[in-house]
Amino acid sequence: MLLGFLLLSFWQFLYMGLCTAVQSELTITTIKQEPYAVSKGTQLEGFCMDLLSEVAKKLGFKYRVQLVRDGSYGRQDESGNWNGMIGEVVRGEADLAIAPLTLTAAREKAVGMTKPFMQTGISVLLRKDISEGAGFFDFLTPFSAQTWVGVLIAYLGTAACIFIVSRLSPCEWSQPQSEQNRFSLLHSLWYTAGALTLQGAGPHPKSLSGRVICCSWWLFAVVLLACYFSNLSSSKTSESSQLMVKGFEDLANQDMIEYGCLAGSSTLAFFKNSNNPVYRRIYEHMERSKSFVSSMDEGIRRAREGSFAFIGESVSLDLAVARHCELVRAHEVVGMRGYSIAAAYGSPIIKNLSVAILQLSEAGELAYLRSKWWASSCIAGKGKSSAMQPHSLKGMFLVLSLGLGLGTILAVLELTSKSRRSAAEQKKSCCTVLTEELSLRLRTSDAKKSQENVEKDKEKA
Repeated sequence: MLLGFLLLSFWQFLYMGLCTAVQSELTITTIKQEPYAVSKGTQLEGFCMDLLSEVAKKLGFKYRVQLVRDGSYGRQDESGNWNGMIGEVVRGEADLAIAPLTLTAAREKAVGMTKPFMQTGISVLLRKDISEGAGFFDFLTPFSAQTWVGVLIAYLGTAACIFIVSRLSPCEWSQPQSEQNRFSLLHSLWYTAGALTLQGAGPHPKSLSGRVICCSWWLFAVVLLACYFSNLSSSKTSESSQLMVKGFEDLANQDMIEYGCLAGSSTLAFFKNSNNPVYRRIYEHMERSKSFVSSMDEGIRRAREGSFAFIGESVSLDLAVARHCELVRAHEVVGMRGYSIAAAYGSPIIKNLSVAILQLSEAGELAYLRSKWWASSCIAGKGKSSAMQPHSLKGMFLVLSLGLGLGTILAVLELTSKSRRSAAEQKKSCCTVLTEELSLRLRTSDAKKSQENVEKDKEKA
């Protein structure tokens, strides 16, 4: 009898140890979806896998991960049975379900749900060319702001050089005492603007120095206009093909593009159960046109092809925008909800999991994981023609600068040559004559007085 009691006690101890060992290794069900769980060799990695690892460290349990058999998140049929990951937890086939599982009232009744580890909502994903309306100043988009500033500086600098050269060059203004200079500052600005628009505005410079400057500016203007119109045509589409969609009301009030959501998802349930007239119209349209998609990848693919707007979880749509630069998410987000971990109804581990999630959130670990797996691979302007930067036209700015410098030097040489001849005739120093010429040509008041004196002498004569 004593032997029997010892054998029974040993069997009970062995059974309890075996149960403890089994309970210490939990079965986790998940679903493949980037970036929550993706294959890497024979293993799975992603946001949810990292989250599971951190939670397991805090609670001290081992686990093994399996993919959900039917590839579904969890939906209740008419008979009350659940499929997907929720169904596996309900039937005891898995201890936990960790995935982007939306916390809903129906799921909360069937299984236990933790505190949300991520907040999300419902938004719209579509191509940029059908989501953005034309602005009043879109004609400026071919060039960046820095480029426009550079063009303005080049324009003012060229006009100033034409004005100065026309006063310095004797070929342009031979008798400053008696003649009026044709190139005033206003006329120089007008002449330069006319050349920029390929219209022309006379009179044209007669001196070599003035023509060098004008040729440099004409070449700069031709290349600038060619780049502008080329970039404008590549960055703009026809106004008739653009459709402004900023939210769900815009989506419901148009019929040019199709829209849909994931079949059997909580997003579909939101529109189906909503009393909002706009949301009801969206649901009725999707139900009537059967525009549902079977997976997130299919919805993203159709949105990239154009003429389709995919309605889904904003967090998942943000990932699509980070991966595909031609896509954009609408600013409007409705139906805020959270992603949670599911366990068997009444399981004591729910409380511990919720505490662990809150600790990770307070420590910044969840934010780190979000930035790690949602990092954007887009380069600025990759999905759309970028505005031309100043360095793209640096060659033409250089040619213009050389032309302006050469023209100014030629004007000084022309004036120096004339001063040397005048100095020889007047038996004066060349520097003295050059200084007098510069003073006369650059001081407008003196030139006007000289001209008035000449006119008075003519009247007296």
